[in-house]
Amino acid sequence: MIKLITAALLAFAAVVPAQAGSQTGKIKSLSVRASDGLVYFVLEGQPNGRPTCATGAYWMIRAEDSTTGKRQLATLLTARAMGQPVTVSGFNTCVRWFDGEDVNELSL
Repeated sequence: MIKLITAALLAFAAVVPAQAGSQTGKIKSLSVRASDGLVYFVLEGQPNGRPTCATGAYWMIRAEDSTTGKRQLATLLTARAMGQPVTVSGFNTCVRWFDGEDVNELSL
């Protein structure tokens, strides 16, 4: 019975996702591409806890054509226009682009 419980706990621990990346800073650059709709940005400073796939210095808006993606872009544009820092937390994935972490949450 103890072996069964231990195996179940180990299996559960294996599927718990790692902590996603995060970063706070002013927007250093913001790019929106017409060719594929890709929206990505770079913040001043260093990110923390990013997944191994996120080797690029940028963050990616995962679904830029969605309502949430449009709101995230509006948040970035507002922060840039106001010169305010933004805090970003990621999904711990690089789905939208192979080497940039997908944005989960943005806040001013």
